Amino acid sequence: MLEAMGIRAKDAARKLVLIHEEEKNNALAFIADQLWTCRDTILKANKEDVEKGHNSGLNDALIDRLMLDENRLKDIVQDIRNVISLNDPVGEIFDERTFDNGLEVYKIRVPIGVIGAIYESRPNVTVDVFGLALKSGNSVILRGGSETINSNREIVRIIQEALSTSAIPNDAIQFIDTTDRKAVEEMLKLHQYIDILIPRGSQKLHQYCRTNSQIPVMTGGIGICHLYVDESANLEDSLAVIRNAKIQRPSVCNALDTLLVQQAIAAKFIPEVIQELRKDGVTFCLPDQDLPYIRENDMDVVFHASEEDFDREWLSLVLGIKVVEGLHEAISHITVHSTGHSDGILTDDMEKAQIFINSIDSAVVYVNASTRFTDGSQLGLGAEVAISTQKLHARGPMALKELTTYKWVVKGNYHVRK
Repeated sequence: MLEAMGIRAKDAARKLVLIHEEEKNNALAFIADQLWTCRDTILKANKEDVEKGHNSGLNDALIDRLMLDENRLKDIVQDIRNVISLNDPVGEIFDERTFDNGLEVYKIRVPIGVIGAIYESRPNVTVDVFGLALKSGNSVILRGGSETINSNREIVRIIQEALSTSAIPNDAIQFIDTTDRKAVEEMLKLHQYIDILIPRGSQKLHQYCRTNSQIPVMTGGIGICHLYVDESANLEDSLAVIRNAKIQRPSVCNALDTLLVQQAIAAKFIPEVIQELRKDGVTFCLPDQDLPYIRENDMDVVFHASEEDFDREWLSLVLGIKVVEGLHEAISHITVHSTGHSDGILTDDMEKAQIFINSIDSAVVYVNASTRFTDGSQLGLGAEVAISTQKLHARGPMALKELTTYKWVVKGNYHVRK
């Protein structure tokens, strides 16, 4: 079954190369309209998934990622419209040069081809991946998790029905409509048809794909995110940034996991952080040596941290806090414990900020801003298919340009090499 799907996806990708930007935009606009028009059926299917998730014991973070409501669906539809407004990167010519012998050489941006996505919990990924793939001229094969099968099935049905009225081949989006895990094993072997594989989900999923895939894997989306508060920072403003980074949506990969506080301000600032965030239901994880900074009446929301706790992506209302002597100890801690996703500094000392920028090897590095901005839409990309923490091809939010590659074009006048 999957090999036949791969053949169709490859054929669709060849056809998409010849589709003009206007036709792609028209199809995306109609899809956006249809998703919103059919919102009741999507939300009904999603409600079934959420109820099933509760019954099967999914934790709150996964339920939050799974759940759709009208506002979230409205955001998903708006992301499609944002993608429509962006320039199509396909066909862009760059690095042009003409040699003394008259030979013309340039690079031209082209689609990658067939994108495979394996993801858990989040039905918005179905729309985000397809929308960006279509605009950049790629076809997609999607395999969502069993916990979101009804939502994904309904979304894909609506998209395919919308495509049937357009110039876009229906096989531009294909959905592996089974919860059998053997389908994942089979998908990972479709190297003849799928050009790049993007897993989105748990660290276990990423590791499984890296270990077993015969297809190049673009990994990321596992975020152990840090903010370091320097003694020069505006503490009132810093508190607002920390609160946003932690509680605005705690179940996602760009939420704050560990707060590093310079020792010089720890006695004043840590109690303020706890007093502010405990109102939102946050609990705090600190190593034994830092417990003296906690006030007695806050001990009910504090638990002891082991060294392993600083390697955890909390995905919940838990915040790790650690006191560091200064900038260089903060950088050392982040270097050891970060997953290379999103890490930042809060400081009014721009010399320290520059040292931090130069030293932290993460996909997105922040100065005086919440880590929650690591998002394709927030960074002006329309949406993203994933947050890459790799160093080759793409880093950070992967959007239109990141779903393309290039080829060289050489034009001559019947030139021969001497």
